[in-house]
Amino acid sequence: MLRKVVLSRLCPLLGRPAVSAASGSRREVASGVPPSGSTSPRALNIFDRELKRKQKNWAARQPEPMKFDYLKEEVGSRIADRVYDIARDFPLALDIGCGRGYIAQHLNKETVGKIFQTDIAEHALKNSVETDIPTVNILADEEFLPFQENTFDLVVSSLSLHWVNDLPRALEQIHYVLKPDGVFVGAMFGGDTLYELRCSLQLAETEREGGFSPHISPFTAVNDLGHLLGRAGFNTLTVDTDEIQVNYPGMFELMEDLKGMGESNCSWNRKALLHRDTMLAAAAVYREMYRNEDGSIPATFQIYHMIGWKYHDSQARPAERGSATVSFGELAKLNDVMSHGKK
Repeated sequence: MLRKVVLSRLCPLLGRPAVSAASGSRREVASGVPPSGSTSPRALNIFDRELKRKQKNWAARQPEPMKFDYLKEEVGSRIADRVYDIARDFPLALDIGCGRGYIAQHLNKETVGKIFQTDIAEHALKNSVETDIPTVNILADEEFLPFQENTFDLVVSSLSLHWVNDLPRALEQIHYVLKPDGVFVGAMFGGDTLYELRCSLQLAETEREGGFSPHISPFTAVNDLGHLLGRAGFNTLTVDTDEIQVNYPGMFELMEDLKGMGESNCSWNRKALLHRDTMLAAAAVYREMYRNEDGSIPATFQIYHMIGWKYHDSQARPAERGSATVSFGELAKLNDVMSHGKK
C-alpha cells in the first residue's frame, strides 16, 4: 500500500512555521544506560554509532531545532494515528530512538498512561518536546534495551531503526520487552529515500572525479522487513509504504536540513568530503533532472510503516490446514443457490 504526500520547505528568507510545545506536562528524568559503542558479534558494522550520537546531539543543541522537525513530526503523527486505530488503552509504552519526542507529543494520556523515551543522544532527551503524558527519559541504545522481559504494552519507534547495525537484534529486543499481546508500531526510511540526491551526486562525482563513493546510507528493502519481523517473533504483521515529497529551494538547502535533522550519513565507508566543483555540478544536475515547475527541487522520503504483535493465546489464529467444509470449486454454485432461495 502506497501513499504519497507533498510538503514544502520554506525558503530561509521566509522562515518556517513555528512549533509550539504543549504545556502543563509532568516529566520524570532518569539516568540511564550509557549508549554502547559496540555492536553485537553477529552484526555487520556499517554505521559509526558514536558519530551518529554526535550528529544527533549537535542537531538538538541548535538554537531553533524545531525548524528541522517538520519531517519527523509528520511521521510521528502518522504513527500516533496508527496507535489510535487500535481499540485499546496502553498503560505503559516505550518510544525507541525518540529524538525530541516526535511521537509522544501526538498521543494523549487517555490512550497511553505513561511512556518511557530512549535515545542515544542525551541532548535530544534534554530538549524533548513537552507532553501531557507522564514521561521518563532514558539514555539507551536501540540494540541494547535496559528493560526486563514482558514490560511494555506498546512499543513505538520513528525514523531511528535505519541507523542500527543489527536490525534483527533490535527487533528481537523490542519483542522481548513487549508483554504478550503487546504491539509494536514503527516507521523507518525505505530504500528509495533521497534517490534524487543519490543519483545527482553519483553522476556529478563520476563526471568530475572519475568514480563515486556512497554518500547516502544504505536502507533496508521492504521485502526483507516482514521476514525480519517474523523472525523476531512477531505475528499478525502489517507493512505498508508512504512517500513524503518535500520541496526545497535547492540541493544545498536540502543538505542543510538533513544536517539539522541529525540525518547526515554516518557509514564507515563514507567519503570525508566532496570537492567544491563536484558539489556545484551535483546541484546543477539535481535541478536539471528533477526541477519542479515553480523552480524548486523535490526530495523523496520513502517511509516503511510496520505493525507487529507479540503472541498471546487470546489472539485470533488461522484455522488448521484441511479444516474447511466448503471447497473453492463450490463457490461457482453460490449464485444458483441464492437464486433458488429467493424463489
